[in-house]
Amino acid sequence: MEKHILFGIHLTDRFNNAVKLQEVFTEYGCNIKTRLGIHEVTKDRCATNGLILLEMCGDENKIFEAEKRFAAVPGVEIQKMVFTH
Repeated sequence: MEKHILFGIHLTDRFNNAVKLQEVFTEYGCNIKTRLGIHEVTKDRCATNGLILLEMCGDENKIFEAEKRFAAVPGVEIQKMVFTH
């Protein structure tokens, strides 16, 4: 049975924590099928918080290992959705 595994990552203090999170994205890049980043930007302001949606692929053990690594980054809250066919 094929599964679709998605992570929602809320990152606080993007300016200090985004580099650490990007390092984990790079490490598990072959398991990230889709990545969408959202943060509020206006002419006068760039939000310090961000939301990243990830569609994962590949070995489930590797995916859940990545989940633990994402969660270990300062300022990260992570939620998981798993859809089965």
